[in-house]
Amino acid sequence: MNSRFEALTRSELALLVPELLLCGHLIDRSGMAHVLGALGREGMTAVAIEEWQLASPVYTRRMRRALDITGDGVDAIFKGFQLDIGAPPQFMDFRFRVIDHDHGEFHLDHCGALADVEPMGTEFVVAMCHDIEDPTFDATALATNPYAQVRPVHRPPRVPTDRKPVCAWTVTIDPAHEPPVPPDDAQVVAGSEAAATVLAPIDPEDPGQHDYSGPLLSDLRFADFSRSALIRIADEVCLQHHLLTLGYKTAVEARTKPEVALDILRKQWTGIAGLTAERIRTALGLGDDAAALAKVLRLHPAFNPAAYVDIEVATETTGGEQLVELRVGRGCGAIDDGAWAALLDPEHLAPLDALARGVNPRFHTRVRSVDECGLTLEIGCADLPYREADEVAITRFSSGAAFTFTDRGTPLPLTVL
Repeated sequence: MNSRFEALTRSELALLVPELLLCGHLIDRSGMAHVLGALGREGMTAVAIEEWQLASPVYTRRMRRALDITGDGVDAIFKGFQLDIGAPPQFMDFRFRVIDHDHGEFHLDHCGALADVEPMGTEFVVAMCHDIEDPTFDATALATNPYAQVRPVHRPPRVPTDRKPVCAWTVTIDPAHEPPVPPDDAQVVAGSEAAATVLAPIDPEDPGQHDYSGPLLSDLRFADFSRSALIRIADEVCLQHHLLTLGYKTAVEARTKPEVALDILRKQWTGIAGLTAERIRTALGLGDDAAALAKVLRLHPAFNPAAYVDIEVATETTGGEQLVELRVGRGCGAIDDGAWAALLDPEHLAPLDALARGVNPRFHTRVRSVDECGLTLEIGCADLPYREADEVAITRFSSGAAFTFTDRGTPLPLTVL
């Protein structure tokens, strides 16, 4: 199936890919507040550890295959970090140093996640920077080399409080290291339809960088990639969103009653759907009319990649009113997995309303028809704007909501072939 990102130019894709990485990171800002309310800080920490342990090895291996990232040294591990929603560029400002195949270091010059958590107090900082990062850094690294260990040199709580860099880590590959045991429910995500989704290969003849087989770079400048590579990266990053949410879903369902888990999942989607739509609209310089909403729907990670989520989007004018029709098909991997699209039904349209209002606060959703093959909805404009959903307001607490990317110039190679 063709990618919906094929509708974009190379320059538009270069703007959109870092946005998708950042919005993937903000999924936790949307989801964890509701887990905190239901399970407390310790329960929230356990959910965060499990979701990343379940998802990151799966999507890291996918991205390695997509971009021909070969090898099993620390440079290959760092390449995976650069294309991971857990480390969106600049917001999580990783600086790398490769010593040799088995040894490397990195530090963070800026950590947006820490900026979000520090005002919440020391216990939350320790939960994120110690309890969560220790097992999840290793889980990501083992996708490249099972004998890799990521260990802190120093990390928050910061002493002094303005310490820079905010943290520093070593990465060591040692065959004597015993790889961590996968979580008991690892196969739930690893065996999902999302994990197995087949995407179109990158065209090596397309102008620009078509893989990441060369040296590790200080930064990824997405404008250097070919249009074909950017399309594949965008689709892979959208799958990262889904895989992380499936990990979140698995962890939440294991700790709550079914009806509570379902409510938390819908709130998580509502919060991130609205903020992501807003950032897509802003990044691409779109308007706030039906045509803009239709474009955002086609590009939104909740409804991509096309090989995983079955939707159809159309615009029409009825009685002088511009409408957007969205049909969500029921015969696709996202529905089989119970991913975001599966959470929509005639009585639960809040996530879609939040998404639409990220384009224009006057949009509202109505049901047109329901059948065994899908759900058809129409989105039109009310006379007055709606109040922002509480779930979106919670997600907006993150400094990532208003974060802007900058041009850092030509990347420098950090390894020599």
